[in-house]
Amino acid sequence: MFILFFLIWVVFNGQFTLEIALFGVAIAGAMYWFICKFLNYKFRYDLFFFQKAPLLIHYLITLILEILKANGAVFKMIYSAKYELEPTVVHFKTNLRTTFARVILANSITLTPGTITVSLEDDIYTVHCLDKELAQGIDSSIFVQLLERIERKD
Repeated sequence: MFILFFLIWVVFNGQFTLEIALFGVAIAGAMYWFICKFLNYKFRYDLFFFQKAPLLIHYLITLILEILKANGAVFKMIYSAKYELEPTVVHFKTNLRTTFARVILANSITLTPGTITVSLEDDIYTVHCLDKELAQGIDSSIFVQLLERIERKD
């Protein structure tokens, strides 16, 4: 988080000099101290994201690709005269252990066109799908598999 604060400082200044870098280090340090002291942020969160960075980047790329594929599928469903949409609500349970992973999955489902996470209670999801075809395999999707890998890798 400290590095992110420093990079934001440099970007907003528009140039990089020794003076700007020193002020940036001081301000980024003060901001980092503030979030640790008053917003209950911990250094171990930074370690978690640093260790999981390759998997998180892979997840982000997969999410973008799935969004693009779902856009095409929904486009075909909507503009096809012979296709009859059958909206459905699906309930499923996952084995994700952390709240972080559960929320990321719920948001990923909602970001993917044609599906919306209606509710998430503990590890039970309720998802509305534009068509029953979109609901197939949602409980064992690539999102669930990647999030389980992120949770497993220590």
